[in-house]
Amino acid sequence: MPRKPVTASEAHVDAVLPPDSGGRAPTGQNAHDHAEASRIVARWMDDLLRIPGTNVRIGLDPLIGLIPVAGGLISSCISLIIVMEAVRLRMPLTALLRMGGNVFINELLDSIPVAGDFASIFFRSNSRNLALIQRWQLGGQRGIKRSSRFLVFGFLFVFLLLLAGWFVLWIAVAMWVWHRLTGQS
Repeated sequence: MPRKPVTASEAHVDAVLPPDSGGRAPTGQNAHDHAEASRIVARWMDDLLRIPGTNVRIGLDPLIGLIPVAGGLISSCISLIIVMEAVRLRMPLTALLRMGGNVFINELLDSIPVAGDFASIFFRSNSRNLALIQRWQLGGQRGIKRSSRFLVFGFLFVFLLLLAGWFVLWIAVAMWVWHRLTGQS
C-alpha cells in the first residue's frame, strides 16, 4: 500500500532524521565502517602503488592533480571525506583546522603544474589526516589538541605578520606615489 507523502506541517523529527542522528559519533559496526572509509580514501589517494625499484608509494592524488583546472578541486573534495570522519568523531576545532590546513596545503601544491604534483607524492595530506584520527581514537586527545593549537596559532601569527608587512608596504608605496604626484621631496 503506497504511503501518503508527509507535508512540512505534519513532519515529525523521527520521520525526517534517523533516531540516532543527534550529532553523536558512530558506534559499533557503524564506526568501523566510517573508519574503514577513511582508511580506503587515504590508501587510494596516497599509497596505492609502489614505484618500481624504490620504496616510494604513489596514490591517485598526484595523478588527479594533473587534470588541468579541476584536478586539485576533485582531489580536495575526496580528501574532505577524512575530515568529515573527524567531525563525526567530534575532534576539537583546532584539530579540524589542522586537517583542513593539510588539505589546503595539498591544494596549493596541486596548483603548481607538475612540480606541485610531484611534491604532493611526499606531502601525503590524507595519510597525515588519517594518522591524526587514529591517534585521537587511541587516546592521544591531549597531545593532538596541544599540537593542533600550536600549529593553528602559529599559522595565525605568521598570517597576521604577513598582513602587517603588506599593510606597511602598501602605506610606503602610497606615500612614495603621493610624493611623486605632488612634486614634494
